[in-house]
Amino acid sequence: MLTLFDYLPSQNAWKVRQLLQHLQRPYRTVEVSIFEGEGQRADYLRISPTGTVPAIQLEDGRTLAESNAILMYLAQGTPYLPDDAFGRAKVWQWLSFEQERVESVIGALRHWTLTGKLARRAPAMVEAKQVAAQRTLAILERELSLRPFLAGDAYTIADIAVFAYGSRAEEAGLALDAYPRLRAWIARVAAQPGHLAEMHPYRLDPHSSGELS
Repeated sequence: MLTLFDYLPSQNAWKVRQLLQHLQRPYRTVEVSIFEGEGQRADYLRISPTGTVPAIQLEDGRTLAESNAILMYLAQGTPYLPDDAFGRAKVWQWLSFEQERVESVIGALRHWTLTGKLARRAPAMVEAKQVAAQRTLAILERELSLRPFLAGDAYTIADIAVFAYGSRAEEAGLALDAYPRLRAWIARVAAQPGHLAEMHPYRLDPHSSGELS
């Protein structure tokens, strides 16, 4: 059985849980207490070189880290990844966008806000993230005026990836009132069969207010 190395408040880990739910694929969970330093243990670094979650271990012992790489692997041969080379490349385009312009910007602001770390960050850094986040939201609004889902007419892992943190923008202090098409897309994704609506707050982890080792 596939093993998922997880940290429940992580929306990166949520992406993998969401796809596994869609696929109805059984798995077992190993929780990694990243804020207690478990991600930096030698045995876990052999699974995830950066010490982050999520990661998976296959039945044959092989391991794979980084949420979007895991999505690409698990979605092969399923409706959540196109069969043709161009379609797959379009999905990868949005997975790259998600890492550069969603997770690292909106995700960071959300994490800092929800764990009380925002006040510890340099004001210039926070402002730069906020400006970049508004650019991200504007791009998504424009693109979603052209088609129902990010990579085309069908719901794919591109939507799962961007939804993970994009749909939580308001928790990062980013109002979505000016982005009606983005809000409509969020509703479309949330209406997909098997959607995992439950989010796990950082307050579940008393160590989450600390810094990563």
